[in-house]
Parts: sequence; C-alpha cells; structure tokens
Amino acid sequence: MVKVLAQREKQVFRKGEDTFNIGCERNSVAGSVSQRACVFCGSRVVLYPIADALHLIHGPIGCAAYTWDIRGALSSGPKLHRLSFSTDIQEKNVIYGGEKKLYNSLIELIDIYHPKAAFVYATCIVGIIGDDVDAVCKRVAGEKGIPVLPVHSEGFKGTKKDGYRAACEALLKIIGREATDKVPEFSINILGDFNIAGETWVIRDYYRRMGVEVVSVMTGDGRVADIGRSHGASLNVIQCSGSMMYLAKKMKEKYGIPYIRVSYFGIEDTSEALFAVARFFNDTEILERTGLLVESEVERVNRQIQRYRKKLKGRKATIYVGGAFKAFSLIKALHLLGMEVAVVGSQTGNIDDYTRLKDMCLPGTIILDDSNPVELANFSLEKEVDLFIGGVKERPLAYKLGIGFCDHNHERKQILAGYEGMVNFAKEVYSSVMSPVWRFSPRKTGRMANDIG
Repeated sequence: MVKVLAQREKQVFRKGEDTFNIGCERNSVAGSVSQRACVFCGSRVVLYPIADALHLIHGPIGCAAYTWDIRGALSSGPKLHRLSFSTDIQEKNVIYGGEKKLYNSLIELIDIYHPKAAFVYATCIVGIIGDDVDAVCKRVAGEKGIPVLPVHSEGFKGTKKDGYRAACEALLKIIGREATDKVPEFSINILGDFNIAGETWVIRDYYRRMGVEVVSVMTGDGRVADIGRSHGASLNVIQCSGSMMYLAKKMKEKYGIPYIRVSYFGIEDTSEALFAVARFFNDTEILERTGLLVESEVERVNRQIQRYRKKLKGRKATIYVGGAFKAFSLIKALHLLGMEVAVVGSQTGNIDDYTRLKDMCLPGTIILDDSNPVELANFSLEKEVDLFIGGVKERPLAYKLGIGFCDHNHERKQILAGYEGMVNFAKEVYSSVMSPVWRFSPRKTGRMANDIG
C-alpha cells in the first residue's frame, strides 16, 4: 500500500475500498511538492493567446521565463502573443518601487508594436512592494487610447484557479466595447479553447458546416475586437469550465447570454457538443446539417481507430490533469480504445467533479486531488499502468518510471480535439504503449519501486 501524507489522506480515494468522502478545493500541503501552478500561470494561460495584444509581465525576469513561446497556441495573423515582455524588476526597484519602470516599458512597447490592447501581469514581488499597477495602466490607457488592463496575478494570493478569475476580470473590461449590429442570430462564443496546435480552427469549421457563426474564441487565436463584440452572441459554449465558468456567469448576469458546458475531446463528447448547440437554436436546417456532419465523421473515425483498439484492449492508464473536465473525456476516449483507467486525478477538481469520476471509474480505481510526484509515481507502479496522460511536469516522471506518456497539456503540437483529434490520440496512445523500448524498463524487474520514496 502506498504511503500518503497524513494531511492528504482524505484527498486519496480507492473506489470499492473507501467510503466516498474525498477532500478537495484545499490549499496544497506545505512540502508535498504539489503539481499545481501559480496564480500568474493561470492568468497567462487564459490571456496570452490573444494574438494582437501586448503582454507585459511586471516582475522579475524569472517569471517571464515561464512563458508562452514554447506552447502550442497558434495564430492565423498577428504573433505578438509569442513574445514575452518583462519589466525585469531588480533590487533597486524593490526598494524604490517599479511604477516608473512599468510606465516607461508600456509606452515604449506600445509605440513599437501598436497593439490593440495591453495586459499587465502583476507578480508576487510587485504585490509585496505595493506598486499601484492600476494607476499606471489607467494613465497609459489615457495617453495611448487603447485598453491597458492590470491582471492581478500575484502568486501568494492563491492558486492557478485564482489566476483564471483574474484573467476573466480583465476580459470583462474588453467585452462590450464594440458594436454588435453585424452579429447574426445563430452565433456563439467559444470559451476556454486556446487553439493548441490549431484546434480552434477545427472546431470553428464544424460550426461553419452547421450554419453557426463563431463570434469570438476566448481566447485561442483571439482578437481584441472580436472579444469586444462577443456580448452580441446568442450562446456561450464553455470548453474549459475550470478557467471560464466565472466569465460565462458574469456574461449571463450582465448581458443575458446563456451558456452550456461541452468537451471537444473524443467521439462521444464532440458529437454531443455539436448537437447541444444545434438543439439550443432549434433550427431545422442546423439540426439536419449537424446530423449529417456527425454521422459521416463518426463513421470515418471508428473505421480508422479499429486496428488500434484491438492492440490496446486491457491496457491500463494513469490520468492527471489540471481541470477535472479533461479527465471525463479522457476516460471515455480510453474506454473506446479498450483501455482501463487505473489512476485518475486533477489539480483543481471539486466534489461534483470527483463524484462524477467515481461513477465513471471501475472498482479499484484510485482518484486523487492535488497530487504530488511521489504519490503519482507509486500509485502508477502499484497499478502497473502502461500509459501516463498528463502535462509538462508529469512527462519526466513517466519516462523515469518507464511508462509511455501522452501530452494533453498546452505544450503539445498535435491536434487532439474533435474527430480528427481522436484519430491522432489513438495513434499516439498506440505508439506510446506499444513501443518496444518499454521491455527494457527497470520497473519490469522491480528495481524502480525500491528507488521511489
């Protein structure tokens, strides 16, 4: 049995063995080396894909090193979001303040790049020394005539989830700035898609084929003007509820726009997402086009993944993701490939998320909240999994354990959303699990288990 820190015992649940009373939505236990990221990371994930905006990090250069330029978010036009600017706060600024440096940096960068808006990310040290970021942003906005928006993402204020909220607050200041007279009746906003590897373009094409216009994507391949008129759309469709539910609720409250939660990962969830939008508009032509689209795509994908299913049947996987919504779709997709999920967890799940996971999983499955490398490693070894699905922080862990890895985070360069994404996912899982290299893995001899924690 894997040993767990006493303070974390309630955040680990074994289906069929424990009474379901999982602890969640807690601060990370000090010293547990949580896989969670900081507030700044959360705000940056949401806002950085806005391609025609300036993104300036007000803080030490180390925060700017945690940048977007290695990420897979693509743009069909401007690429200003690929640059990561920093005020490079140093000791002198800590003592005397960094407001002058921030002002000069904004003026210079706006003059050079002519962005449609500017986001200023306040990091930990800025919150400690007390720079009035709001005042500087307001001054520059008045001088330059563009929105200059403070993003209060000081890390000590909370977790990645708090960064999502800070980003949504900034977006709300852009929404409503543009006219909506040209927005059609059958129109939606997609919230929580970040155009990883071009996934936004795939999803947009589905809706085009259905006869539905996408007014704005927040924020994949995003544009400031499109976000400014997004309040004219008839429906908000939320792909990443963890990052965008707050924004959807605020838009419903302020503009009366209803919202639905969807997922574009896997055959089942992609089909349901498209039908959910079609049912909302309840238009005969849209419903007919959606039915034809789904029927043809499902038939094509099932035919392509059939051979992978035969080889993968009975294999086991660990899933560890940021938002629990990803885990739901991943479980369904792995089941479609004939695989079992032995370990599953998330960084930010709530009790409703874990209740749903419990209902989806087989007896014996281990469900984790806010886990750490030692737990993830040992539970994966205990269950003898063949595949680990996670993000950039889990990749080296999986490889050290001698387990195949599938990247499902923002660093990947391959489309995993939609019907095309399901085919890519099946290929990647098959290639990872069936690689002959794993026969030489130390875990096969039992040595690895003795080396971990």
